[in-house]
Amino acid sequence: MQRYFVTPAQFQGERVEITGDDARHITKVMRGRLGDQLIVSDGVSREAVVEIESIEAGSVAAVVVEPLEMTQEPHLQVSIAQSLPKGDKMETVIQKCTEIGAVSFVPFLSERTIVQYDAKKEGKRLERWRKIAKEAAEQAHRNRVPSVEQPLSWKNLLASFSGYDAIYFCYEKEHGSQLRDMLKPFVEQALPELGSKASLLLVIGPEGGFTEEESRAAEEAGAVSVGLGKRILRCETAGMTALACALYESGEMGGV
Repeated sequence: MQRYFVTPAQFQGERVEITGDDARHITKVMRGRLGDQLIVSDGVSREAVVEIESIEAGSVAAVVVEPLEMTQEPHLQVSIAQSLPKGDKMETVIQKCTEIGAVSFVPFLSERTIVQYDAKKEGKRLERWRKIAKEAAEQAHRNRVPSVEQPLSWKNLLASFSGYDAIYFCYEKEHGSQLRDMLKPFVEQALPELGSKASLLLVIGPEGGFTEEESRAAEEAGAVSVGLGKRILRCETAGMTALACALYESGEMGGV
């Protein structure tokens, strides 16, 4: 059944109004008709099977048929901090990590970031990233759309570390602590104490990796440096791999 996200304000009692691109998708792409059923979520606290009641230009009105429980989100809140990669790799990171279960994305600039950051163009790119996150969340039957933040400077990223229960700095030169070594004790301690409020930030570097100076700065700011195994992963693969490992260890995929 097709799923769409709306704002909480679009739910009015037992009715919901779907507008904009979603309404056009229902009418033009899905060829929706009166009586067709959809799943609609406000991404916060309400989700339901609804039935199309009326179709007008740019608007689809539907009535709630069956309320649904919002049980599709991970217990562990994992965010991905990704140094801006080249081309459309960030789109791939957002799409695939949304499907896996990331709750937010924090793009940032690091010393070896190759792309030229243009604040004037960033608005359109951010809008596209958020659209990709929404579409991926719908496809994966998520209960919420992950947030995609404005790109941060390296300094501001380090300052944000205090907002997380754990920060793992994924570093290809780390040959001591590996991700699994750190995940198991964190999950065993944090989830019983914090439940679904437990938050983890995975910090992923650009194509050229992090510098030793950045590694030291991240650790001084509270991050734990971890390796992701013996092989070198592409920047767009590292986040997906680390995220899947974190959710597995937290029990989302039968890990515990």
